[in-house]
Amino acid sequence: MDTTPNLLVATDADVPAVVALINLAFRGRGKDQGWSIREECIEGTRITDDLLREDMAAKPHGTLLLWRRPDNSLLGCVWLEPQQDGVWYLGLLAIPPGDQNAGLGRKLLEAAENWTKERGAKEIKMTVVNVRAALIDWYKRRGYSLTSETKPFPYGDTRFGIPKRDDLFFVVLRKQLAD
Repeated sequence: MDTTPNLLVATDADVPAVVALINLAFRGRGKDQGWSIREECIEGTRITDDLLREDMAAKPHGTLLLWRRPDNSLLGCVWLEPQQDGVWYLGLLAIPPGDQNAGLGRKLLEAAENWTKERGAKEIKMTVVNVRAALIDWYKRRGYSLTSETKPFPYGDTRFGIPKRDDLFFVVLRKQLAD
């Protein structure tokens, strides 16, 4: 398989497959658990078809990109959204748990960074749940830095899952993109 991501813009027809991938990658259990899920701090689904469609409609400048295998099955996805002054938000980066540990997440992240640079990005920012230490460290190894900025966890909004802890919040990571 060619491991150079050819990123395609998602359509409404892609939503069910993307939702299945995100829920598996973010909340998988047992044999379907990815390397970055060590703590079971949130249960339930990460996203639904309706919620993803709402997010896409509410953020028309954002783009959900897909990486497909040669057989057209979904290998990865990533959300990219321009914010201000050359800063882009990156979210929903997902690779199926069975395909993790093969460097595919790193390739998808690099392709996403290049995609934003082609559109004028100077910096990427993202949020990660504070207790996801392995994931935060993975991003740090790819040049992202923790900032002092945090965002509250949406307690009471079960659309994103049910927290099993009362100390969750999001940390903000940023990376300056080289010219």
